[in-house]
Parts: sequence; structure tokens; C-alpha cells
Amino acid sequence: MSVTIEVASSATDELLAGMNKLLPQLSTTAPPLELADLERIIGSPSITLFVATENSELVGSLTLAIFPIPTGLRAWIEDVVVDGSSRGAGVGEALIGAAVNEARKCNARSIDLTSRPDRESANGLYQKMGFVLRETNVYRYPIEG
Repeated sequence: MSVTIEVASSATDELLAGMNKLLPQLSTTAPPLELADLERIIGSPSITLFVATENSELVGSLTLAIFPIPTGLRAWIEDVVVDGSSRGAGVGEALIGAAVNEARKCNARSIDLTSRPDRESANGLYQKMGFVLRETNVYRYPIEG
């Protein structure tokens, strides 16, 4: 498998279609993206959207947020998804590696991410790549109904 990892630089109909194909594999409750949503993500100065393609087809994506807080520049990885047909072929590892390189280049102090315990393959990948399980509680305040 020859996968290319790039930073999404423009919101195109092709990228939108690819993201909407991946989105249900990431979340069963997220509504489909619209072009304006993708433009807002790509246009945000705090966000880097990495995309993985094979033969011009989107097979994965990862969102990296880098932001300053009083304790330093931090990075957060969200919404990592690899198409079911491409799992186990190194796509996730390539996406994570690109995000780590970008965070390092920006001098972030750390990179955080969350992953449900039942996502055993993903958790194994994160640990293999040097992420350390933290003793913490994650809380969510639901703003939307």
C-alpha cells in the first residue's frame, strides 16, 4: 500500500465526499459535513487536518489542534479515522507520525488524545508510538440537545 499523508489546504467537493465517507466510521451520530464546515476546519489557525490518500482516494484523516494556554503550547489529536478497507496497513501510524512531527515543529509541550478502551487496535497503536496512558478523568458537558 502506498499512502500519502498531506495537510488539507483547501475545501474541495472531492475532499468533502471523502470525509463524509469516513465520518460514519468515526461517529454514528455526527451529521454529514457541508463545504462550509470543511472550510471552517481548514481555515482555522489552530487546526491542521491531515489526510491520507491512496490512488487519489481518501483512506484516513486526523485533526490536530495546537493552542496556547498558560502552561505552554499544547497539542490535541482528535477524530482519527482510517477506512475499514485500509486498517492494519500503516495508515494510522503515518497519520499519527505526521501529527507528532507537526506538534514538535511548533514546539508544543505535549500531545494529548483520548480513545475508548474498546478500540483495542487504536490504543495499541498509540502506545506503540510512545503515547502514555494517563490517570485522569475526562468529563463532558453536553451543550447540544
